[in-house]
Amino acid sequence: MSKKINRIGVITSGGDSPGMNAAIRAVVRTCSYYHLSCYGFYNGYNGLINGNFEELDARSVRNIINLGGTFLKSARSKEFRTKEGREKAYKVLKKEQVDGLILIGGDGTFTGGQIFSREYDIPVIGVPGTIDNDIYGTSHTIGYDTALNTVVEAIDKIRDTASSHDRLFFIEVMGRDAGFIALNTGIGAGAEEILIPEENLGLDRLLDSLEKSRRSGKSSSIVIVSEGDKIGKNVFQLADYVKENLPYYDAKVTVLGHIQRGGIPSCFDRVLASRMSVKAVELLLDGQKNVMVGLKDDDIITCPLDDVIHEKPKINKDLLRISEILST
Repeated sequence: MSKKINRIGVITSGGDSPGMNAAIRAVVRTCSYYHLSCYGFYNGYNGLINGNFEELDARSVRNIINLGGTFLKSARSKEFRTKEGREKAYKVLKKEQVDGLILIGGDGTFTGGQIFSREYDIPVIGVPGTIDNDIYGTSHTIGYDTALNTVVEAIDKIRDTASSHDRLFFIEVMGRDAGFIALNTGIGAGAEEILIPEENLGLDRLLDSLEKSRRSGKSSSIVIVSEGDKIGKNVFQLADYVKENLPYYDAKVTVLGHIQRGGIPSCFDRVLASRMSVKAVELLLDGQKNVMVGLKDDDIITCPLDDVIHEKPKINKDLLRISEILST
């Protein structure tokens, strides 16, 4: 029999993403709606361990829905990976009589939360917040849409320079293990080539493609490179390799880096964060635990954390086909 939920804790953990503040706001205000107490823990799992928290009410989260980042701060906790660290966190929750946790983050966050839940029977609900969109069980994660728009805007500006100077630009985007950002922004910005971790297209294929573009009359080109691309070279080495083999190209490199994580969250991300977080609180009230909320066909669904942690989302192969057609 599930225990009655009266006090809920919320953390943001791992890399920050636009829309996390909207998610926190929705958790707090849903708790207020159902007459529950809500505690925000600072700096991810470190806040649980160190007892660094504050009680939040509906007014505590006013005017944050439009802000990027997370006002609860975020961090990765080495100490929480140890049994001793998790025991400290449990003692804090027990002292404050917190009955359940809502974890806003990625698969690392959920892995720690599931272990903690099993050790101490604390129900946890995951809310996927990461710009990489690399979480199984949801078509979209909080922050992904905003990151896509940030990247496309940057690529559009770089293309202006590429066209003005007849240059080839290699633009590195985030995505160490997943090419969702690269693939979608590459199509959205009209890139000539897209390099992602899921598909090793090879150096010869890249050279052939760029040579073909040159022969077709293109005076400038954009190549989008996911930071985890498996072609065998980092983006700077890749640009040097192309210069050596195709000397008529004036190749430049731009690494977009952490600007992709920041900025005002899009309307889509604000609404998604709100829907997911309301559902997360209601799941705790319904006695659910160890699940993540997700989006599928515009419906909010749940997925067991076991599946989220051990499965990987698949890239849409049809987008690869489309990108090849459109780059001609």
